Amino acid sequence: MKRLFSKTFKGLAPESKSAQPAVTSPATTESPGHHTGLQPKDTLPPVPHPCPYEHILVLATPEGLLLRPRSSGNVQDPSASQVKVEWGKGGKVETHSSKDAEAKWEDSVVVYGILGFLELYTASYLLVISSRNEIGNFLDPRHTVYSVKGVTAIPLVEERARTVLTALASRNSNIDKRASLLPTEVVQEAHAAEQRSAEIDDIAADGSRSPRVKFAEQDQVKVVSPLPGQTFDTSEDSRPSSPASTSSTPSSVVSTNTDNVVKTLADRLSFWTRLSKRQGQAASADHSLVEQSDQSLDDPLDLEALTKDETKDREEVIESIVASAAPPPRTVEERHSELEEKIVRECIREFTRGGMYFSYAFDITRSLQHKHEMIEKNKAQNALLEQLNALDDNNRLSPPSETVEVLAEPSAALPLWRRVDRRFWWNEWLTKPLIDGGCAQLHPYVLPIVQGFYQISSFPIVRDPVAQEQGTTASVEYIIISRRSRDRAGLRYQRRGIDDDANVANFVETETVMRVEREGFTNVFSHVQIRGSIPLFWNQQGMALKPAPQLNPERTHDQNLRAIQQHLGKITTAYGPLTIVNLAEQHGKEGQVTTAYGDYVKELAPADVKYLAYDFHAETKGMKYENISKLIEELERTFESQGYFWISNSQIMSKQKGVFRVNCIDGLDRTNVVESAFARHVLNRQLGAVALLNQDEQRTEMDVVFNDVWANNGDAISRAYAGTSALKGDFTRTGKRDLAGLLNDGVNSLARMYSSTFADWFSQAVIDFVLGNRTTSVFSEFLNKLQSTDPRELIRISKIRADAIGTCVSRVLPEGERLLSGWTLFAPEELHTKVGDKFEEKVLLLSAKALYIISYDYTLEKVKMYTRVPLGDIVGITKGAYILSPLEEASRDPQQNAGFVISWHNSQDQDTRVTSYSIRNSLDLTTPPTSPSSATFSRQSMTAPRKSTLPLSRILSNAAAPVAGQETAFAAFKALPVDPARARRETGSFIQTTDELANAKSCKEAVDMIVDAIRQACADIGNDHREFIVESDVVSLAEAQRMTSVYAKMEYGVKRLLWLGS
Repeated sequence: MKRLFSKTFKGLAPESKSAQPAVTSPATTESPGHHTGLQPKDTLPPVPHPCPYEHILVLATPEGLLLRPRSSGNVQDPSASQVKVEWGKGGKVETHSSKDAEAKWEDSVVVYGILGFLELYTASYLLVISSRNEIGNFLDPRHTVYSVKGVTAIPLVEERARTVLTALASRNSNIDKRASLLPTEVVQEAHAAEQRSAEIDDIAADGSRSPRVKFAEQDQVKVVSPLPGQTFDTSEDSRPSSPASTSSTPSSVVSTNTDNVVKTLADRLSFWTRLSKRQGQAASADHSLVEQSDQSLDDPLDLEALTKDETKDREEVIESIVASAAPPPRTVEERHSELEEKIVRECIREFTRGGMYFSYAFDITRSLQHKHEMIEKNKAQNALLEQLNALDDNNRLSPPSETVEVLAEPSAALPLWRRVDRRFWWNEWLTKPLIDGGCAQLHPYVLPIVQGFYQISSFPIVRDPVAQEQGTTASVEYIIISRRSRDRAGLRYQRRGIDDDANVANFVETETVMRVEREGFTNVFSHVQIRGSIPLFWNQQGMALKPAPQLNPERTHDQNLRAIQQHLGKITTAYGPLTIVNLAEQHGKEGQVTTAYGDYVKELAPADVKYLAYDFHAETKGMKYENISKLIEELERTFESQGYFWISNSQIMSKQKGVFRVNCIDGLDRTNVVESAFARHVLNRQLGAVALLNQDEQRTEMDVVFNDVWANNGDAISRAYAGTSALKGDFTRTGKRDLAGLLNDGVNSLARMYSSTFADWFSQAVIDFVLGNRTTSVFSEFLNKLQSTDPRELIRISKIRADAIGTCVSRVLPEGERLLSGWTLFAPEELHTKVGDKFEEKVLLLSAKALYIISYDYTLEKVKMYTRVPLGDIVGITKGAYILSPLEEASRDPQQNAGFVISWHNSQDQDTRVTSYSIRNSLDLTTPPTSPSSATFSRQSMTAPRKSTLPLSRILSNAAAPVAGQETAFAAFKALPVDPARARRETGSFIQTTDELANAKSCKEAVDMIVDAIRQACADIGNDHREFIVESDVVSLAEAQRMTSVYAKMEYGVKRLLWLGS
C-alpha cells in the first residue's frame, strides 16, 4: 500500500495559517459587472478580503456576542471588523467598533466559521463550527477543503451563552491544548468539574463502577485510500463523535432493569422524553454541546407494583408508565422549550453526521469547466463594452488569451457567497441575518456550506519514461466532488419526483478531477455527471420493504408534460446536450413510472436529449454486474462526442459537450454503479490521451483507489437521502458482487424501511425549516399529523385556493355586487352543525350585500352548491376554540384551533342554488361533465316539502335546508392552519406566499380578522348591535374528548407508536 502514494503531502496546522486565506486567482479575472440579481441595497462594490475568516473569536459581553477574526499570534488587527450580535430573540447583527468598549478577548473562544442563525420559539441561536476535518488540498496547498465535524448552538441569552462558551472553551483546552483561550483558573475549574462528573457517571446505583460501553459508529465513510503522503489514522480520538452520544444518560434510584424498561417504553411511546438527566454532565462532543434539560422524575416508578396491579389491564399499565416517565408538557411554554431543544439537536445532527463541506479560499460549488466558461463570458462582455467605448478603466479585464490558470476564480474580488452556485448552498437561509446586514464588513463572516461528498486520493500508474521523465510510474491525483442540490431537498420517501418549479429530488452533480504530469507538462482533466429522481409527479409510500412507485393521480398529463419539459430545458441550458440513462425496471412495480418517463420524453422529442432505457436488474440478473460493459459499448459514440474538460500546459485542449443524466428509482444504488462505470471509462480515455494506458489485467492499485472512492461517494449520497450505505457498495468497492454483499443489502433495506417509516418525518421538518422553506409552524403540523407537508405542495395548494376563490366570484357573485373579501375555511359538509360526519374546505365570500357559503369541488374546479345570506339577516357571530381532536398537544391548542359560527334569520331573501346535470342523478361528482355548458344553476325553495325520490339538486340542497321549527340557521367554520411556506426568487432571496391573512400568526388571529371584516360589512348596512359578536367555544376540549371514541384513541396510539417509536 505504500506505493499508493508517491507524492508527499504537507499538511498545514490550523494555527500556522493566516486568518485570511489568500486569493489564488489573479486580479484580471475580477468582474465588477458580475450580475447577481440582488436588490440595489445589497449590491456592493468588491471588497479587499473576499474570503471568509478561517478563525473567529467569540466573546460574551453584557451588550451581546462579539465576533472578530483571530489574527496570527492572537494579536488583534486594528483594521479587522468586529460584529455584535445583540441578546434576545432575533438578535440584531451589526458592525461594532473596537473603540466602543474594552473587551477581554483573552476570554474568547475560537471557532472555525459561522453556520448561521436559528430563530425558534423562546430564543435565537448562533450556530458555529466548533471543529472540522481537513479533507485535503484541491490541486494547490492554498485550496484546502474541510468537512463539518462539530457544531455548537450558542443561545442568544447571556447567561446560557456564557455556560455554553465556557464548556466549549474547556473542551478546546483539553482537545486542542489551547489553554490560553480561557484564564488558567477557569480552565482548571472546568476540568475538575468534568472529572467529577465523569466519576459520578461511572458509579452505579449500588455503588459499583459500571462498565463503559463505546458503540462503533456506523455512518462514517470507510476511506481506504488516504490523502497523498498520508497514512491511515487509527487513533480513536480522530473520529467524529457519534451522534448517538448526544443523549444524556438518565440517572435513577431504582434498579437498572426497571430503568431500562421505563426508558424503552417512554422512548417508544412518547415524543416527549423528559426522563431524568444527570446534573453537570459534561458533553463529550461538539454537536452535543447544547444545554441539557435538568428535569427529573418527581418520584421513582414502582414497576413491580404496577405490573402486579390486577385492576388495570395491559394497556392501562403501559399508559401509566409512559404518563409518569415521559408526560407531555403541562404548558405551552414548556412544550415550546422541549420542542426547541429537539429542533436544535436535530439541526446540529443534520450538519454533523457527515457530508457537509466548505472551503475558505475558493468556490467548491462550481466545476472547473463552469468557472472557466464564466471567466470567458466575463471577458467577452468586457471586450464588447470596450468596443462600444462604454468601459470604465477601473473595470477593465485582461483580454482573452490562449493560456489560462487552472484554478482561476471568476469575479474573484466579490465575496465568496456572491460567487457560489445557490443550488448547492445549504446554509443560505441560516446566514440571512448576515447577508441582510448590507455591510461589507459582514461578508467575511458568511461561509457557504455544501452537502455531498469530497475525497482526494492518488495512485501510481506504470509508464514508459520519455524526455526528462524519471521512474517507471507516474503519480495520478484523483478527486471526486459530489454536490447535492438544496432544491426539493429531503429524505427518501418524503421527497420524490419533481415539483412545480421543475426541481427534482436527490439531484446530485458529480465531478471527477484528475491531474497527472507528462513530459514536463501538467495535465488536469474534469468530467461531470448528474443524477436525479425521475422528473414526473410521483410518490412512493415507505410503509413496506419494496413499496411500488405510483404516478400522482391528482396531476394531469399536461402538468407532467410541462414539468418534464421545463426540467430538461434547465438541464440542457446548464450542461449542454443530455443523455438520459434510465436504470429503473421496465416492468413490475417500477414499470408504471418508468414507462411514463420514456413516453413523455418521446412525446416531447427534444433535439438535444437522447433517452436510453436500461433495465439494470434484468441486464445484470444473477449479480453479473460486468454486463454493464455492454451499456458502455452501446454509448461509445456518445462518450466520443461528449468528451471531457482538459487543460494541458495552461491551455484548454478540450471541453465537455453534454452530460449523462443517470437515474433509477432512488438515484442511489444502481445509479452509483453505472456512474462509476462511466467514470472509469472516461478515466481510461483521459489516461490514454497522455499515453498512460492501464494494460495490466491484474487488479492494480488504481482499481483499489478508484473503486474505494466511488463506493464512498455512493455511501455518502445514500446516507443523505436514504439513511444507510449504498446497497451495491460491495461491487463498486471491489469490482465484484458476492453473497455476503447480497445479505448485507438485505440488512440495509430493512434499515431503510425502519428509517423512512419511523424517523424521517421529523428530520424532514427540520430540513425544510433550516433551508428556509417552512416556518416553525411545520413543527406544530408534525406534532398534530405526525408528518410534514412538502413546502412546494403548500405553495401549490395556496394557488389552488386562490383560484377557487376567483372561480367562485366569477360564477356566484351577481354583476355589480362589490366583493369585499374571500377566504377558504374548514367546515362540516352540511350546514346547521358544528361536528359532522364529513368535513370539507368551503369558500366564504363577503360582498357589500351578502355572505356566500360555497361548497367547491377542487378536483373538477366547479361550484357544487352555494347559500346566499343577506348581511341584514345575520343575527350574530360566535368565535372561540374549535377543537376536533384531543389526541395531540397541537390539536388541543386553542390558539391554533379556532373558528366561528354565523347565525342568521330564515327569510325569503336567503337563496340556495346547486349545480345540476340533466343526465346525472347521483352524488358521484368525481367524473366531469361532457360539456361545461350543460351545467345550470337551479333554484330550490327552502320550504318545499321533501319527496320520496329526489334529484341531485334536491339531495344537495337538503344539506343547506334549515332545521324544521327553528327561526334561525347557522354555519360553523374552522380556520385553516396558519402554515406559510417560503419560495425562492430567481435571485436566491426568499419570499413568503401572501394573502389577506398573511399577517396572522395563529388561527385565532385569522378568525379575529375574518370576523371583524364581516362585522364591519354588517355595520355598514346598519346591522350592528352590542352583542353582535360573542366569544365562546365553538367546540370545547371537553366536548371533543367526549366525542372521541375509544377506537380513535387506540388507532392514534398505534400510529404514534409507529411514527415516533424511533
